[in-house]
Amino acid sequence: MKRVFNLLVVDESGSMSVIGRQALVGINETLTTIQKLQKAHKNLEQRVTLITFDSTHKKLFYDNVGANRIRPLKSRDYNPCGGTPLYDAIGMGIAKINAQATEEDSVLVTIITDGEENCSEEYNLKMIKNLIEKLKKQNWTFTFIGTDDLDVESIAMDMGIDNHFQFSEDEAGTKEMFACENRARERFNKCRAADIVMPEGCYFKEK
Repeated sequence: MKRVFNLLVVDESGSMSVIGRQALVGINETLTTIQKLQKAHKNLEQRVTLITFDSTHKKLFYDNVGANRIRPLKSRDYNPCGGTPLYDAIGMGIAKINAQATEEDSVLVTIITDGEENCSEEYNLKMIKNLIEKLKKQNWTFTFIGTDDLDVESIAMDMGIDNHFQFSEDEAGTKEMFACENRARERFNKCRAADIVMPEGCYFKEK
């Protein structure tokens, strides 16, 4: 059976508190989508790794857990505060999956943030870009989702990420972003189940 590793790296820095409630709802919708995909595509095994981060912590909620074993996050599990060690959180997630996945597996990395990197200690931009460029050649798909006060395309390109999506930092915009991401996740899995490679940069493109 083919495996799909779903790595979710979600910003929990202070500025996310503006959309904190909707972000929590969206994370749970994504987890539910992954569970539905497990049922829809019997030939794909869905694995989940979820990291939330701010400058005080990088919390690993799920570490390579099967879709049928994940549960929704509760409100106490997501409390935005602190700064944005974006590169460290991405690096931590990549290192986790890299140790678990083989070249036969598909890896889908979803990065969601409303702020720019400002306090990483272990990884810098060059290290992250080198890792991403290398792993894209091994069937890894990276997506970067950011708010409308960021130059999302530029930040994504600087890291070597082709798939990017910008959303309005309010309840409606956050809700629509997660809906769009989940539709894209469904298309991605349809491709994987049929052994079709989704063209680079097309993850968010709706037919």
